[in-house]
Amino acid sequence: MKVDHFEQQKLLELAAEDVALTQLAHRRRTLPEAVAVETAAEAERSLADDVVRAETAVRDLQREVKRLEGDVDTVRARATKDQNLLDSGSVSAKQMTDLQHELESLKRRQSDLEDQELELMESLETAETALKAAQEGRDAARAELERAEQLRDDALADITDGTNRHEAARAAVAGGISAPLLTLYDRIRTQTGTTGAAMLQARQCQGCRLELYGNQLTAVRNADPHEVVRCENCGRILVRTAESGL
Repeated sequence: MKVDHFEQQKLLELAAEDVALTQLAHRRRTLPEAVAVETAAEAERSLADDVVRAETAVRDLQREVKRLEGDVDTVRARATKDQNLLDSGSVSAKQMTDLQHELESLKRRQSDLEDQELELMESLETAETALKAAQEGRDAARAELERAEQLRDDALADITDGTNRHEAARAAVAGGISAPLLTLYDRIRTQTGTTGAAMLQARQCQGCRLELYGNQLTAVRNADPHEVVRCENCGRILVRTAESGL
């Protein structure tokens, strides 16, 4: 294939845009800000789970404290009733003895219940402190997640803007390249995954970084300036310039 030498040199501009687009695509796939979001989200989920567990512990203790308070109220009411009967003087001596024994039993029972209630209140206070700490940790994690998401979104917006600019620039360059040469370039670009052309500089292909020698060097050196030549190693179109060292 023969194409004007100056048109072939436009492939270097096209290749530069393709390199930029490849780098942007790689950056989008491996965005560290996206990894930071995943890490922050996992931390937030873990701390949110801690809050749920702490809330459950507090509710359970509150329920138990309420139950004990009800038991204490029941014992107190019974003791008050018995004491009123004793004070009324309307009971027999045997009933009076029984009531006195029951009052003593109720007093011990009330004391035991109040001790249990005190222990539970202390446990509840500890659990509420733990809940507050868990909530503060979760809130801090949520703030960090929001910050990470904003940084990721900013990075993605920057990538999108850069991609749009380089795609527009590539289209402008491609518009000045003949269809046969552009088709060949694009086919090679698909094969290499990056570019379809590279500068030949100091006898070295800048695509694969291998130096031309022997028959290949001779063939390229003797080729018509308008002949489209390719690197035998990577297959890219070799664009010859004053720097090619031929």
